[in-house]
Formats: sequence, C-alpha cells, structure tokens
Amino acid sequence: MAEEVELRQQHYRGKTLEELQELSVREVAQFLPSRARRTVLRNFEKVEKFLQRCEKKWQRNKDVRTHLRDMVIMPKLVGKKIYVHNGKNFQEVNVTIEMIGHRLGEFAPTRGKVSHGKAGVGATRGTRAQKK
Repeated sequence: MAEEVELRQQHYRGKTLEELQELSVREVAQFLPSRARRTVLRNFEKVEKFLQRCEKKWQRNKDVRTHLRDMVIMPKLVGKKIYVHNGKNFQEVNVTIEMIGHRLGEFAPTRGKVSHGKAGVGATRGTRAQKK
C-alpha cells in the first residue's frame, strides 16, 4: 500500500501524448482518421501557421481566439484553452487527447438550446374565447 500509484499515460493510436507532440504536422497526420488526414495533408501550411501563432500567444500568456472552426485539433493543442467563435461570441474549448482529429467547431455549438414557453392567449382553441 505504501507504493505510489503511477498515473496512467494518455495514448492516442498507440503513441503517448509526448511522442505525438514531438512529431511534425505531416508525421502526426499519419495517425489521424482518413478525413482529418486528408485535410491536414492538403492544408499543412495553414495548420503549421495556426500552431505557430498559438505558441507565440501562449508564450506571452495571452488567450488564443480564433474563427477557424474547421481547424483539425493536433496533439500540440492538448491541455490548452482555445476560444472558438460560434457566430456571436467566443466559446472556451479545453482541448483533451480524445479531441485529436476532430474540428474546433465541433466543440463550440452555433445554435443554443431552445426552451419554449407556454402558448399565449389566442394560440389554441381553448383560449380563443378569452381574446375577445
């Protein structure tokens, strides 16, 4: 019982998070699902530019705010906080290892939950008589 319990390493497709973070964008793409791999390989310059911009902001202890909802989440973003625009404001997204390969926009919904109130006077047959 005196033994310390070792924290479980986080893995993504057989690689630890530290191993994935050391790889380049093109090397990481080989571990992504096919649709995300295709996007990253076609737009790897855009992905690299976004990651560099994020690193600069984090070094200066600033928040990363973006409109790039179609950006594929890469291992270098894991454990960070990114604010993604949902059309009206920026929503906070805390990136975890399970999100790798998904898009940023998936975690910042554009439509809110609608809770309907009760019907007003005259909206139903029973309340039609009350209107007059």
